[in-house]
Amino acid sequence: MKHLWLTAYNDIIESLRARWFVVYATVFGGIVVILFAFGLSESRIMGFTGLSRLLVTYIQLSMAILPIFVLITTVRSVAGDREAGVFEYMLSLPVSLSAWFWGRFIGRFIIVFLPVFIAMAGAVGWGVIKGSEIPWNLFMFYTGLLMALSWCFLGIGMLISTLTRSSDVAQGAAFITWLVLLLFLDLILLGVMIQENLSPEMAVTLALVNPMQVFRTATMMLFDPQLVLLGPTAYVILDNFSQAGYIAYAIIYPMVFGMICALSAYFIFKRSDLP
Repeated sequence: MKHLWLTAYNDIIESLRARWFVVYATVFGGIVVILFAFGLSESRIMGFTGLSRLLVTYIQLSMAILPIFVLITTVRSVAGDREAGVFEYMLSLPVSLSAWFWGRFIGRFIIVFLPVFIAMAGAVGWGVIKGSEIPWNLFMFYTGLLMALSWCFLGIGMLISTLTRSSDVAQGAAFITWLVLLLFLDLILLGVMIQENLSPEMAVTLALVNPMQVFRTATMMLFDPQLVLLGPTAYVILDNFSQAGYIAYAIIYPMVFGMICALSAYFIFKRSDLP
């Protein structure tokens, strides 16, 4: 355990010095500043005002930005170290492969989730100073959803980086993975269903397998409990899940999926030719 946490700490320190982390943290911090600057915290939409509207907008932007950032930066973790010859140096130290791998995983999770959470918590803190009404339930739900999304794509990123031999190939595979998941959202699924005569249940099943779609639907459900924006598809979801049940699914499923990817990556990493 000591080596695991030391590896995690070392990964955090390295990430804090990297340029990508400065850009990553600036993006999410800048989103909150821009939302305040444009007065979203003072406007009203669908009954949401103040910080509630700001958090709704922030979570929608995070869905588009967070996965690709996590994937691109994570896939360089194993593939980049393999290219740089870090494994040969690592094998000369009294650090087990499991401690190194899971230490990198935990350290990278902390570093990718922290800026997202701090930006959102900063918005809430500013609201407290201004005396605004704080939507604590919304804040807690969004924290859980962002944590699950970060964990999921971190696991996918570690799996891709383990399967590829170079950082360039890893980055290309990460981008394609993100693009495929992005394409299989509502409109694409609807088009496939119409063209191929798929049943609504099959289309919804495909949607429920896609972590990005699960996240998107959960964020919609928090301000649209009847999922009016999804049209008839909402009936299939609501008939099989209650609102609380689907929110729980949206948090648990991505974390389980990410963990399965991470475990697969670990066993492949353990059995592969490291150098």
